Formats: sequence, structure tokens, C-alpha cells
Amino acid sequence: MNSDQVPHRAVRPERTASVAPVCGATPRARRSLLRAALTGTAVLGGSLAVGASPAAAGPRTAAPRKRPTTAEEALGELAAGNHRWRTFCEQHPDETPAVRQSLTTGQHPFALVLGCIDSRVPPELVFDQGLGDLMTVRSAGQVLDEAVLGSLAYGVLELGIPLLMVLGHQSCGAVKATVQADESGEELPAHIQYLADRISPAIDRSKEGDARIDATIDANIRLVRSHLSAEPDLAAKVDSGALAIVGARYELTTQRVHRIS
Repeated sequence: MNSDQVPHRAVRPERTASVAPVCGATPRARRSLLRAALTGTAVLGGSLAVGASPAAAGPRTAAPRKRPTTAEEALGELAAGNHRWRTFCEQHPDETPAVRQSLTTGQHPFALVLGCIDSRVPPELVFDQGLGDLMTVRSAGQVLDEAVLGSLAYGVLELGIPLLMVLGHQSCGAVKATVQADESGEELPAHIQYLADRISPAIDRSKEGDARIDATIDANIRLVRSHLSAEPDLAAKVDSGALAIVGARYELTTQRVHRIS
């Protein structure tokens, strides 16, 4: 799936009391109502899973959910959750007292997300998931080191999670700093330079200006995914069909998550 072309100045629409969820409306009617309430804000459709449509969002419910057991099912659940998020119809699942009590004896997350530390992109929120649903690891620019790799390996090898998603995002500060330092020749502070050194191989030198930063965000997602797919233990799980490693990107302007191939 190709990356959408989106503006680079991203401002998340403010949620106000005057914007009521329209979860029972059709997608077209819902978009029209939201556009009328949020001037200049685009609410787009789309799915993480190729050929699949997000489930229609409904009112909040505490009904038990069928837990995904395969990568395809996990992608479908994440797509449905992101659809609820970007249409202001969050269900905030798996937060009840009963769920909290059940999690004292173990956990069975259905997806593992490697995301950025950016405060605007918390995976549990953008996918509308709750306690015990996602295992998340976050580092600036999704940079890999031994601690990150060990954490991801734990989720896959010890907990049997079937989906590992590398989640980048629009307007990534770590990528922007890397590109700007590369162009200026400036040395970044020690620990930040460590990040830039690992992101810099992804710099897309076929583009200029903001387009270079945006293209590098996508290239970095692909690079991290490639590194993970080359890890022997993870590769063995992929080869056996027990694991899928995918790349995805979150757009701050639309709140949509889409696949990066």
C-alpha cells in the first residue's frame, strides 16, 4: 500500500464538548457531520489489512471480544480500533474490573507494536485498545538496540504474539533531526547522535526539503522492518507462519494508520 501524501504541519484536532460522536451514522454521513463540526479536519477511510474494511463503529459496550489469534485477525482488530479512534467513537475496551482482575494471573496480547516515543502517537489510543491487548515498545524513530530487540523477541518468543508492527508517524522529530544534521554536517548531542546514526541509512536523497523528511520517515519504517525480518529467531517464526512483521504509518492530520509496504 502506497503512502498517502499529507501536509507536514500536523495539528491534532481539539476534542470539544460540541463535537458529539456520531457512531451510529453511515461512514459518509459521519464524515459530513465531522467536517461540519471540525472545519478543515479530514476524516479518511482506509484499512490496515489489504482487502479488508474496518468494522463499523458502534456504541460503547462491555461485551466480550473474540481475541485475535492470527496476524490477519490482529490487523483487522487494529484497523477497526483505528477507525473508531479517528471517528471519535472509541470503545475503550478491556478496562473493566473483571478484565483487570483476570490480568493479575497472566497476559495474552495479540499484537506487538514498535512505535516512536512521540507523545501524540500512543498505540493503545490510536488503535482503541485496552489492558492486556497490546505489548508496546517505544524508541525515538523506532530505533533498534539490544534492549529494544530483546523486548520484541520476548513478546514473540515467550508470549507467542502473531503480529509485530513497526509504527512510524508523520512529522517524526527524530527523522527530521537526522536529515537536518546530515545536510548541515552538525554533530548532535551524544545520545541523540546515536539515534541519528541509525536512522541516517534511510535518508531518501532523491528528495529535497520537507519531501526528503517525509520520504525518509517511510524509508526508516521499511529499514527497521527489514532489520527485524533478518533477525534469525524472528525470521524463523515468519517462515513458519506464526508471525507477520509489517510496517505502518500514523498520520497526525487524519489520525489514520495505513500500511507501508
